[in-house]
Amino acid sequence: MAEIIQRDGTWTFDGDALRLTPGRDKGVSLLRRTLGELTVPLGALAGISFEQGKKSGRLRLRLRDGADPLLHATGGRLTEGNDPYQLVVESDRYGVAEYVVDEVRGALFLDQVPGDAVDGYLLPGPAVPLSVSAGDGTASFDGEHVRLEWNWKTEDAKAAAGARTLALGDIQAVEWQPAAGLENGHLRFAVKNAPTKAPPKYDPNSVELWGFKKDPLMALVAAAVQARLPHPAAAPGTAEVPQDRTPLPLPPPAPAPEDDHDALLRRLRELGELHKSGVLTDEEFALAKQALLKRM
Repeated sequence: MAEIIQRDGTWTFDGDALRLTPGRDKGVSLLRRTLGELTVPLGALAGISFEQGKKSGRLRLRLRDGADPLLHATGGRLTEGNDPYQLVVESDRYGVAEYVVDEVRGALFLDQVPGDAVDGYLLPGPAVPLSVSAGDGTASFDGEHVRLEWNWKTEDAKAAAGARTLALGDIQAVEWQPAAGLENGHLRFAVKNAPTKAPPKYDPNSVELWGFKKDPLMALVAAAVQARLPHPAAAPGTAEVPQDRTPLPLPPPAPAPEDDHDALLRRLRELGELHKSGVLTDEEFALAKQALLKRM
């Protein structure tokens, strides 16, 4: 087992999975502390690296595309401090960090883990029920329904319709966008058969985010919903026949019991003839005959 313990967190590798536990230091982000411990199976990893600095270094995990609903929902927009797949390493633990890297890389090589994309999530996403208040509303998810409730900062045009409850089956996609510069962020749910071009400020299926401390937590709601939606790379539900092949014919109907009995008798006579002609040995004939008699 390989383990590195830092104020930023603890990473433990047992050969099959890497367990990532956020630290309790005040510098650890609210998102990582809320998300809690993650268990990343070896098959979800595409690589691991360690970057040294003068005062501290950084361990980085690279997951296979499509393996984690959190990474899919955030689309690479998490900051380094909020990224659960990074660990700040103090300079006196560089040797331990390099040992962890060697152990993980060795396991990836021995197990021949491919680095290509996957068509199904290999991590479960954040635990539910989950509720986050940020920006102009509160988003809650219980695994089956999303509920959006508004606060006193919500635009009247959006708040007038009251709280929204969206069934998971009605949600087509989910999008999380952090605030950047003068541009506000949002958590938006695309609802089937209800397209909209309204900005999040007026969209009743969106929570507008203004760049405050709790904004990143909305990414956890997005990831929890994303984990329960069809994987974007999953094969279609109905497979098509390849153009260069023709469908196989249906098997013939099962024979009636008396017909089946006659067929077995004919097969027994054929075996006898094969045995007499020397095609079947005594042992092969005895075994085949025994099998047929059992069926009769």
